[in-house]
Amino acid sequence: MPTLKTSLLAILMLAPLMGKADGIASIKKFYQETQTMQADFHQVVTDKKGQKIQEVYGHMQLQRPNKFRWDYDKPFEQQIISDGKQVWLYDTELAQVTVRALSNALGASPAALLAGERGLESSFKLVNAYRKDKLDWVSSQPKDADTGFNRIALGFKDDTLQAMDLVDSFGHQTRIVFSQVKQNPSLDARAFVFKVPKGIDVVGD
Repeated sequence: MPTLKTSLLAILMLAPLMGKADGIASIKKFYQETQTMQADFHQVVTDKKGQKIQEVYGHMQLQRPNKFRWDYDKPFEQQIISDGKQVWLYDTELAQVTVRALSNALGASPAALLAGERGLESSFKLVNAYRKDKLDWVSSQPKDADTGFNRIALGFKDDTLQAMDLVDSFGHQTRIVFSQVKQNPSLDARAFVFKVPKGIDVVGD
């Protein structure tokens, strides 16, 4: 008959496996079942020494496949919009729009990663799962070095995406925390159509 000590040891040994199963299940469920999403976000970027170099707030929307919109509200205004074919970056302070073909932007931003048609596993290998800050995290590494990221982790609570943690090839870490998350809401199709304002310079593809 097992003692209390051996029973506790068994639970502790099983805990990482249970966390891994939950985390991987959450990320697969997210890409299989999430067709649309909207949320507020808080994004902080730190350098490889841990010093904060950027902090922004905004609102995001996505619609699969490959349509997304990220509106940065403060401390500066910027829009990143994909209509499924092209990605438009509008910097209001510079009065400039940069446009790129979607095929050249996929994998190059959190927005593209979340809205991608084939899911994270098409370009990244799931390498670890763990529980931290009351979230189930899944860590992944790129299959192709050209993605620009060394590591990406997604954090879930009750199968709802709550956070992203990205480390790029320069050692910069981007932490994005989502709030007011709505999964599969009805979105206005016009949100993913960008019209260049009059008098604004356009550069890119």
